[in-house]
Amino acid sequence: MEQAMPSLPASCLLAQAAIACSNVKMKHVPVLTDPGLTTFYLAENEIARISAHTFLGLPNLEWLDLSKNKLDARGLHPNAFKNLTRLKRLNLDGNSLSTVPALPASLQELKLNDNLLQGLQHSSFRGLSQLLTLEVEGNKLHDGNISPLAFQPLRSLLYLRLDRNQLRTIPPGLPASLQLGAISSPRTCVPHRKLETLDLSHNRLVHVPSFLPRGLRRLTLHHNHIERIPGYVFAHMKPGLEFLHLSHNSLRADGIHSVSFLGLHASLAELLLDHNELQAIPRGLLGLRGLQVLRLSHNKIRHVPLNSICDTRVARDSKLISTHLENNLIDRRRIPPTAFSCIRAYHSVVLQPQQGEEEGS
Repeated sequence: MEQAMPSLPASCLLAQAAIACSNVKMKHVPVLTDPGLTTFYLAENEIARISAHTFLGLPNLEWLDLSKNKLDARGLHPNAFKNLTRLKRLNLDGNSLSTVPALPASLQELKLNDNLLQGLQHSSFRGLSQLLTLEVEGNKLHDGNISPLAFQPLRSLLYLRLDRNQLRTIPPGLPASLQLGAISSPRTCVPHRKLETLDLSHNRLVHVPSFLPRGLRRLTLHHNHIERIPGYVFAHMKPGLEFLHLSHNSLRADGIHSVSFLGLHASLAELLLDHNELQAIPRGLLGLRGLQVLRLSHNKIRHVPLNSICDTRVARDSKLISTHLENNLIDRRRIPPTAFSCIRAYHSVVLQPQQGEEEGS
């Protein structure tokens, strides 16, 4: 380590098996020789070029952070990471990479968020059979530039992040370990218990995807173009979703059916439908017996009919602790007196301001 110190900026932090040179205005990576080094932080610098020899002296590196630099496909040598046969975690977020570089087979976590990826080819993840986590949000991926064979090598993948791209559908050919590969073969839907969270927000989806993983508990789909929740789309799920986030979409009342939430009646605790185009309170809410948080704010709802939030025909308290209906077109004077009778704490129902009202009026 002492031999390496003269070639590093003075503000770098050195430890027994780690070097941290974050945000030190470094323009190139010094060639170091230290078989004991396992962690190398180089985030938030101005590195634009990495040669085939840069990491030759660091054969036992396990964690490399090159996020928020100035790397592009020309500046990153194809063999830059070739000798790092023990590398497990690689962070390349916030660069200008248009393609996925060649990577060592030992990799378990790969972050390529906020780059300029123009597509995923059949060779993009070749040899990465041990990869568990892949993040490619905020790129230029769309339905036409992802090969059906791109994810084929990722036999161990458990976590995939695709938000902030231009996707209208879930990509085909996702690995069986995610159990989203069923999309490419719509007649099969085999449960996978390990995948519990899926985030597809900031894309161009037009409806809630079918053939979702059976064991999914949290589904985040905000900031898409979703117009409908198909009937029975959640019916196969066990034990069922707990969290469904559909804020900032294009949902209208006729896009949600009485059977849209079938399969979630006992499990769903949070349903976020704010910032949509709903003209009425959706059908099917009465069946969601476990619901605790309901957001319907910032829509175009005009009425709160009897038996739309609370079923007055059944003497049963609701589990709702937060119900938001503000910023709609509701005349609060015309709400039936018992519309919220099943909710134990009235302060948990937020009705004001409505559109055109001042808060507190």
